[in-house]
Amino acid sequence: MKNPILFYRILILLFLSTANQLKAQEALGPVPTEKQLRWQEMEYYAFVHLSVNTYTDMSWGFGNEDPKIFNPTELDCRQWARIAKEAGMKGIIITAKHHSGFCLWPSKYTEYSVKNSPWKNGKGDIVREMADACKEYGLKLGIYLSPWDRNHPDYGKPEYITYFRNQLKELLTNYGEIFEVWFDGANGGDGYYGGANEIRRIDRKTYYDWKNTYKMVRELQPDIVIWNSNGDRADLRWVGTEAGYVGETNWSLLNSTGDETRDLLHYGLENGDSWVPGEVNTSIRPEWFYHKREDTKVKTLPELMTIYYNSIGRNGTLLLNFPIMPNGLIHEKDEKAVLEFAQEVKKVFAVNLAKGAKIEASSVRANSSGFGAENVLDGDKNTYWATDDQLKSGSLIISFDKPTVFNRFLVQEYIKLGQRVKSFKVEAYVNQEWKELANETTIGYKRILCFPTVEATKIRFTILDAKSCPLISNIEIYNAPQILTAPLIVRKQSGNVQIIASDSESEIYYTLDGSRPTLKSTKYSNEVKTTNAKVEVKAIAYSPATAKSSAIAEEKFDIAKKSWKILGVEDKEVYRILDGDANSVWHQNKVMPINVVIDLGKIESLVGFRYLPDQSLRSKGIVSKYKFYVSIDNKKWQLVNEGEFSNINNNPLWQNKIFKLAKARYIKFTALENTKGDNVAGFAEIDIVTK
Repeated sequence: MKNPILFYRILILLFLSTANQLKAQEALGPVPTEKQLRWQEMEYYAFVHLSVNTYTDMSWGFGNEDPKIFNPTELDCRQWARIAKEAGMKGIIITAKHHSGFCLWPSKYTEYSVKNSPWKNGKGDIVREMADACKEYGLKLGIYLSPWDRNHPDYGKPEYITYFRNQLKELLTNYGEIFEVWFDGANGGDGYYGGANEIRRIDRKTYYDWKNTYKMVRELQPDIVIWNSNGDRADLRWVGTEAGYVGETNWSLLNSTGDETRDLLHYGLENGDSWVPGEVNTSIRPEWFYHKREDTKVKTLPELMTIYYNSIGRNGTLLLNFPIMPNGLIHEKDEKAVLEFAQEVKKVFAVNLAKGAKIEASSVRANSSGFGAENVLDGDKNTYWATDDQLKSGSLIISFDKPTVFNRFLVQEYIKLGQRVKSFKVEAYVNQEWKELANETTIGYKRILCFPTVEATKIRFTILDAKSCPLISNIEIYNAPQILTAPLIVRKQSGNVQIIASDSESEIYYTLDGSRPTLKSTKYSNEVKTTNAKVEVKAIAYSPATAKSSAIAEEKFDIAKKSWKILGVEDKEVYRILDGDANSVWHQNKVMPINVVIDLGKIESLVGFRYLPDQSLRSKGIVSKYKFYVSIDNKKWQLVNEGEFSNINNNPLWQNKIFKLAKARYIKFTALENTKGDNVAGFAEIDIVTK
């Protein structure tokens, strides 16, 4: 070398360049394991719920249900798998044992299983049929095993843990590869318990000895991910609600120890020390098990699309449940809804408008190659755009050849090296100026933004703040077709029906006789006066601009509450519980038990009642144990129903209770306990069911 100084300068530059490239690939904080990455990339998979309580119209089984009632004569796991596959799902998690303790496989450790049911003369194994169907359709198999067992005599004792692990070992060794195991957070309470019929309490954080249970699970299934909300940190987390969404801010991080508040589960923890991403679990109907009354409550296409954007589109995965009918099949309405959903997702993400567009960055990592702006448009999940280490912000501008219409923006971080972005915004270049479309917080594995349709020549993505130099692996842009949302139907205490459109431009057409609404039906303009009798309302929204109609909204209302009076309460706001508005709530703060007494105005023939708890995210006073009385004269009371509202804390929906025919002018709802164990009873609505 004639010029040694130049030679060493070149070596130094090469070294610095290589160092920069290596530094860009250093992890920041906790990162996902390979199995967590595989799980996250599945994005969307199914739950199926079937047990003895499918035949008793209960949310949870008590543990004393006779196995002889379990007889799904048309059961076809291949139907479940076919629907899941056609819906774009990547796997199915089967509820092998729910809280009743009834097992869908012939466990050798209990008699409380399919082997003592009429189905296939006790020779069947639903978990086996599910495993075979998943294999046939190229789906992954997951297992739900409830830690709580309301049937087993040893529940609450050390001996039960051996029983629980024996069953877990059966499920994890006899049915092939399992991608996820699901341990429900419901634990302890009243149950059959082998005939004891008592309340048993356990400490869900310590009773199951999760450390050693996890060790066994991972030895049996090395590639499995564990879902648990029992206080001992697993691979995945619950997101604090079963309504189908996670927080707009969603860090895939938690601390390895510490309490799990709803807010913590909902939003994650920015500086958490463990990678624990959120799984959004919800049902295609209001509840998890099948109830015929919910045949008209299957989630609509707009509702399912909203769930998609609020789960997968918010750095989560989507676990969507199918309640299996008593005959052993998925209902045709559920199938229709989920397949329409799949087609709509395909339609929305069919044409990536960013493909082939020009892109430039405000900053690219200095003295390096391989981290340029072009990486976010190359379709390769293993490449990314990076800035210098000292930069925690930066912009990308995507330019179109011509004015382009869009309303969806998809962005992904390179999470193999950690989740970094704390805030960002998206702008469109319209009429020679930048117009802000969205200003958000976290990204993570995938973030999808929805905003009003805009036409622009450029779009600018700006990271406002990050924990370290941001690493962006992918950006996509789409123009989603409009979907009309079905209107909301409310019946006020006056008996008047109010129908509310989701947007001001839609027209509403309705019927009051249960017939299908069309453009020839009555056009809605103001509240509809009705008699005090029962009424069935169906309505559609119609867009004159697109000539499209929404799905049908339908509500069945019992007798009007116009003449009802609430007795013994001075607070006028107590009438919020009769106003028909699910979002208004009244709380009673007294020592339990707490009574609400209502004068119906005249004698009615009752066969049931309904209760709706506080609907807010930070709800309080959710009643879990109750008694319901009726009276003719407000003096002599008859107890007609008592019990629990199963799963009401996680799924605070309308609670429907049916009882034998009773004549009554007065009703009394008695709150015995709430889900938090304090002295608050909250009521969004109370209603009755008449003959």
